[in-house]
Amino acid sequence: MGVPDKLAARMSMAEQHEYLRARFSRRTMIRGGAVTLGAVAGGAFVPGATAQAAVPTRSSAPAAQHVDGALVAPFGRHLAWGNDPRTEITVSWQVPVAVKKPFIRIGAHPWDLSRRIDAEVRTLYTPAGVGASGDHTQYYLHAKLTHLRPGKTYYYGVGHQGFDPAEPHLLGTVGTFTTAPAHKAPFTFTAFGDEGVGYHGLANNSLLLGQNPAFHLHAGDIAYADPSGAGKTADTGFDSRTWDSFLAQTESVAKQIPWMPAYGNHDMEAWYSPNGYGGEEARWNLPDNGPDKKNLPGVYSFVYGNTAVISLDANDVSFEIPANLGISGGTQTKWLEGQLKKFRAAKDVDFVVVFFHHCAYCTSTAHASEGGVRQEWVPLFEKYTVDLVINGHNHQYERTDVIKAGKVTKKLPIGGTAYPETDGVVYVTAGAAGRSLYAFSAPDSYEGHEHDTDSVASFVNTKDGKVNETVAWSRVRYLNYSFLRVDVTPAPKGRQTTLTVSGIAETGDRIDHFTVSRKAN
Repeated sequence: MGVPDKLAARMSMAEQHEYLRARFSRRTMIRGGAVTLGAVAGGAFVPGATAQAAVPTRSSAPAAQHVDGALVAPFGRHLAWGNDPRTEITVSWQVPVAVKKPFIRIGAHPWDLSRRIDAEVRTLYTPAGVGASGDHTQYYLHAKLTHLRPGKTYYYGVGHQGFDPAEPHLLGTVGTFTTAPAHKAPFTFTAFGDEGVGYHGLANNSLLLGQNPAFHLHAGDIAYADPSGAGKTADTGFDSRTWDSFLAQTESVAKQIPWMPAYGNHDMEAWYSPNGYGGEEARWNLPDNGPDKKNLPGVYSFVYGNTAVISLDANDVSFEIPANLGISGGTQTKWLEGQLKKFRAAKDVDFVVVFFHHCAYCTSTAHASEGGVRQEWVPLFEKYTVDLVINGHNHQYERTDVIKAGKVTKKLPIGGTAYPETDGVVYVTAGAAGRSLYAFSAPDSYEGHEHDTDSVASFVNTKDGKVNETVAWSRVRYLNYSFLRVDVTPAPKGRQTTLTVSGIAETGDRIDHFTVSRKAN
């Protein structure tokens, strides 16, 4: 991203940010001063419902030039849950140039979009010389909707002065979303990591809607605008415009299915903020219930039906890529334990699913396993019997046996069942969403093509470097593009409730399936 190699090798993410800002500050000041952006949105659209603007961001950018709004169409719509998926959701989108008076319309029917709420604008400016692109300004818009009704489908359209989705010729731009139910009910969610922009990401997306998911989890390395992902080397390939292509690519899913990301190493972009997440904060509006919104905006939790979901930022604990190592000062791990303790005591929560980027357990020849995750979080996963851990980072599909204290407590063949309350934790690497694939040191082994191997050579990244290890927990390996489908089936109190987890290939074939079962609360 324009930091010399010899300097960057010694720099943290915050130091790189300071370097870039100093280098480009004079050019930025010539083109325009810092501006605070964001318009507070308000107004009711259902009894008691409100829309709120998220915290505005500060960005250095040239003066905005408005064009006729009738000539500008919104794109890149994407949804995200608020703190409570039963009543809160954010609708976000993008416009290619500055527009006047952006808004969202919402209603219970596509022909009734009379309720109009102002939207917040977050402008992200990237000057020429920061990476590969020339001067580029991106305009992200957000409307946080609250006081929604549980289990209800809403229709919405986004627009601005000159472009009104309620006009008959624009009704084709209307989208929908459905809030979480008030009570336990069966549902499906999907997950993957490491998508980027390209054919395979698009192909995986084309299958997601067919799964009818309630939401989608993206386990980090989202668009790859920063292709190096090291957080410490010069990256002349950085291109902020990649995000425009990514949000357009995912819109077919994300405009109606909440797209919930965790942040990976490729999501740290040094120009925008000391922690590398300033760009992400402009693009996403995620739940704000994490431990440190300033340093860890991608850490949050939510509950959907009987399942609690926790997003973590593994950059905080990564020995392999230490640009943000220790950025939370231990508060993330402390918060994680508090969340796990709370969810395990909750009468309406049966399952706890945790997702983040760097792998706790993986045998990829590229990144393999992250010792920081094993040191900081795995003991908590085991203490509070987490039901499923989903990772990306390694570009392949791999699923473990049931693990406790680094050992296999139970082999989990394809079609098998794990009981976390007694057995341990299952880890899935689902990092084959679209980027170029990595490799295994052992043969592929997946549904219909099983090749059981109880001894696999691998390594773990530690604070002292790579340490070789031979593992027995690698049960399923599939080296091609894929994603994860999880079907949640509630049960009456005291009966067995289940998560049915399936690996789905880009071809639509099932490559793995297993069940996680525990007694319902």
